[in-house]
Amino acid sequence: MPLPTILCCGGTIDKIYFDAKSSYQVGEPAAANILVRARAAVPPIVSLLQKDSLDMTAEDRAAVVAAVQNTSAAQIVICHGTDTMAETARAVAATNSDKTVVFVGAFLPAVFRESDADFNIGFAMAAAQTLSPGVYIAMN
Repeated sequence: MPLPTILCCGGTIDKIYFDAKSSYQVGEPAAANILVRARAAVPPIVSLLQKDSLDMTAEDRAAVVAAVQNTSAAQIVICHGTDTMAETARAVAATNSDKTVVFVGAFLPAVFRESDADFNIGFAMAAAQTLSPGVYIAMN
């Protein structure tokens, strides 16, 4: 069975320290590093956006919907910020009928040792491979 494709939108899971004032910026997708550390296979990863979910627009959500529709993968994991994850999930659910789409995020950035990101990514990957078609959210 092929691995789920991972679509990355940013959010806390991908945040990194940006400057000496300890502010954050959304960095490159963390999913690949998480899976490598877990000694798991790394599927295709597409960086769609690098935004905090509070900054996502209707156009950004439309881009996520289009990416889900245009990928050939039957299972998709979407890394997304938690603040508006449900809103984007509803947009995807309104147009999706044949794919298993699992949204995932983290309370703390993946670069933090205490982050829930590793568990959440693993859980989302397993969920995407075992659930029936539909749209889900997988969070610790």
